[in-house]
Amino acid sequence: MSAQQGYFIEDLEVGMAATHSKEITDSDIAAFADVSGDNNPIHLDDEYAASTMFGERIAHGMLSASLLSTVLGTILPGPGSIYLSQTLKFKAAVRIGDTVNATATVAQLDAGRRRATLSCSCTVGDIVVIDGEAIIMVPSRSS
Repeated sequence: MSAQQGYFIEDLEVGMAATHSKEITDSDIAAFADVSGDNNPIHLDDEYAASTMFGERIAHGMLSASLLSTVLGTILPGPGSIYLSQTLKFKAAVRIGDTVNATATVAQLDAGRRRATLSCSCTVGDIVVIDGEAIIMVPSRSS
């Protein structure tokens, strides 16, 4: 594995896992709102958010989910891999100052089709905030 090439399908094994962690800041939420265009006041307006079931502003669910892309595209399988699909279940809110741990674990391999299925989760402490599954096309040494 290098900065230009992640794992090849031949190098992956079921059970391999990788994690990327990030503290979510107010600046991250503002930047994500700007890039995505999602200006829902639950993310940006303290007064509005205080009146919701959360009692305060929360991060965009897709901001936390995007950390899974970091794992898959830069660590496991890493550079050269192509995202084919992703399922997500949002289970709990992420607040400003929370550290999100995004983890991907190889669950299934189809070497012939160069496909890896990875279970994905994002946690804050012991709380699962997102879970799901990704299917990734992984380069082969032979191609």
